[in-house]
Amino acid sequence: MTTNFMTKNDQQFMQRAIELAQQAEAINEIPVGAVVVYQDNIIGEGFNQSISLNDPSAHAEMLAIRQAGKTLNNYRLLNCTLYVTLEPCAMCAGLLVHSRIKRLVFGADDAKTGSAGSVFNLVASEKLNHQIEVFGGVMAEQCSAMLSAFFKRRRKEIKAAKLLNKNSLN
Repeated sequence: MTTNFMTKNDQQFMQRAIELAQQAEAINEIPVGAVVVYQDNIIGEGFNQSISLNDPSAHAEMLAIRQAGKTLNNYRLLNCTLYVTLEPCAMCAGLLVHSRIKRLVFGADDAKTGSAGSVFNLVASEKLNHQIEVFGGVMAEQCSAMLSAFFKRRRKEIKAAKLLNKNSLN
């Protein structure tokens, strides 16, 4: 279920998610950051670490939700909001449903794997036992620009490495 309203703190918490995404980029991970908020307090934070941890599940959302569960001493995150810089994938969207997150706020749409409305809408599926309020597009330009710059740099680095490798063979 998509909502059309922002709360007064949505930009503040998304800004923190962006700062976490920058930490991911600093270690050459895809720049995605996430925070879980309960009663206007951050109770969980995470940024992508799949490469550095050799763990395909180490997405920003996964790490933030794990920390939030420990903070609340509960696997159910009732009345919590997840802020994330990129629309969640199917794995993370499933996690949101299972953890009973109340509200999802994300920055950039993900046209390839987005599961909160772009490719699938897993978080609002009536076939599941929990649906999540969704508000997308918060600080979307900033979130999208960060991702675009990261992938542009990565493509340039790969191209340079291939050229260097080709020249060393000659």
